[in-house]
Amino acid sequence: MANTVLEIKDLKKSFGKRKVIDGISLEVKEGEIYGFLGPNGSGKTTTIKMILRLIDADSGEIKVNGYDTKKQFEKAMEYIGAIVENPDMYRYMTGRDNLKLHARIRNVDSKRIDEVLELVELKERADEKVGKYSLGMKQRLGLALTLLHKPKVLILDEPTNGLDPAGIKKLRDILKEISHKEGVAVFVSSHILSEMQLMCDKVAVIDNGKIVKTEEIAKVEEEKTEIVELRVKEVEKAVQILKEKYEIEPKVEKNHIEITILTEQLPKVVKELAINDVEIKAVIPKEHTLEDIFFDATKGGKKDE
Repeated sequence: MANTVLEIKDLKKSFGKRKVIDGISLEVKEGEIYGFLGPNGSGKTTTIKMILRLIDADSGEIKVNGYDTKKQFEKAMEYIGAIVENPDMYRYMTGRDNLKLHARIRNVDSKRIDEVLELVELKERADEKVGKYSLGMKQRLGLALTLLHKPKVLILDEPTNGLDPAGIKKLRDILKEISHKEGVAVFVSSHILSEMQLMCDKVAVIDNGKIVKTEEIAKVEEEKTEIVELRVKEVEKAVQILKEKYEIEPKVEKNHIEITILTEQLPKVVKELAINDVEIKAVIPKEHTLEDIFFDATKGGKKDE
């Protein structure tokens, strides 16, 4: 069984009278990509800053590889790599020279430089000046910097911001490779739900400072329920039948209804509506996605900054 390398227990933080983080707890295991989702202002970045001790928690406990970040800060930080904002790099230096500089500061063997360049797919461009790099290349070089000392946990706050679709896919593939090949736990916040579903093994949804849902992505994709759009002529009659016969609460639109139902139950529902002379124009299954879970958990995902 994989070891827990990031553990948060009953974490709380307020700014003045405003409670920003209200008792969150989570565990991230080695080799796992853990997504942290939430509307703007829900507490994602505040949590990340508390993990890195950029700000202090009011109460609660954070451990990295078993070390308490408050009591054993330096030891805990040895096992963390992080990109919270744009990584610091010298534009007039090459990518390789930037890595050499950081390697000397951290007392890292120079052989590790080629290893991380290979991991982030920058080996062929390593001897070009960073000023000529695209945004995606700079992001990958920043990732290489954080990996030099072989961290157990990688903390990334909105790492795909500003990247085009090709850059997002490349970064996603690299993170999955790092996680599975080097056993690094990746804790990543993002607002791109479809991307998180493709990248992550597990996600936690945070809203108003509380974790309101935790879900394994494999279970989302294997879910035996499905969302179905029924286009019918008599909407009110169909809704009444669904409520009385199956205790289903449909979402009603202008000319159709939307229901969440067990896959095996769908034929019976369609048959029941037909028997009761409800004219069915179309039955349209919808994919059950992380987006559905997110909007359900956050009641629409709306939150002020």
